[in-house]
Amino acid sequence: MDKSITDFNVRLRTIKIRNLIVGIILTAIITAILMTIFPEIVESDELFFIVFLFIGALMFVWALRGTRGLEQNIENVFEENNLKEILYVFVINLLFAFLFTFLISSLDILIGLTDPTWITTDIETVDVDSSIVILDAIGAIILAPIIEELVFRGVLFNRLKIRTGIIPAMIISSFIFAIGHEFGGMTSAFLFGICMCILYLKTDNILIPMGVHFLNNTVATILNLIGLDMVMTQLPWIVPCTIISIIGSIYLIKYIIKECRQLKKEYS
Repeated sequence: MDKSITDFNVRLRTIKIRNLIVGIILTAIITAILMTIFPEIVESDELFFIVFLFIGALMFVWALRGTRGLEQNIENVFEENNLKEILYVFVINLLFAFLFTFLISSLDILIGLTDPTWITTDIETVDVDSSIVILDAIGAIILAPIIEELVFRGVLFNRLKIRTGIIPAMIISSFIFAIGHEFGGMTSAFLFGICMCILYLKTDNILIPMGVHFLNNTVATILNLIGLDMVMTQLPWIVPCTIISIIGSIYLIKYIIKECRQLKKEYS
C-alpha cells in the first residue's frame, strides 16, 4: 500500500493482499478482545457479524485516510448513465438469483398435479425476533456491501488482474466471493461477482458496485422478511415469475459476454 498517494481510487488499487490479510488478522484480534469484554457479542451471531464487519470497515478507513476523490465518486454514482446501469445490473442479477428456485418449484408443482401421492412444498411461516431482523439488516444491507466490495473487488480483483489478467482475475475473485455464500446461491453469487468486477473496471469507482450490492441485499432481505419470495413459488405466480426470471437470466449472460469482450479488447 502506497501511503504517499492521495487519490482515493488509486490508493485503493495499491492495497496489497498481504495488507488485507494483516487487516483481517487485526480485525479478528480486536473482535476477540471485545468478545471478552462484552459477552453479548458471543451470544449473538448477528451481533458478532456486525462487530466484525464494522471493525473491518475501520481498517479500510485507516488504510484510505488522507485521500481525496471520494466526493467525486459519490457524484458519479448519481450520473444518469451510471444509475441506469446500476439498476439494470441489479434487476438481471436478482432475476437470475430466483431462477433455480422457480424452476425447482415449477417441477415440484407439475409432479404434484400429475401424481396425487406427491407432497408439494408448503409455505412455512417462522416467528422472527425484531431485534434479530434489525441486526441482520444492518449487517446484510449496510456493512456487507461495503466490506465485500472493498475486499473482493477493491483489493483481491485489483491485485489479481496485475498478475493473471482481467478475465482470470474476474473468475478467481468471483469464485472466492461465491464460496462465502450458501450452496444454493453460489452460482448467482459467482455471476454477481463477475458483474461487480465489470462495473468496477468500467468506472474505477468502487461505490458503483457497492450501490448494486446494496440494492440486491436490501430487496433480498425485504422479500425474505415478508415472505414474498415463498409466495412467488406458488400458483398462479410461479408461471409469470419463472418466465420473467428466464428472460432476465438470458440478459444477464448477454451482458457478461458483451462487457467481457469489450474489456478484453480495451486491456489486451
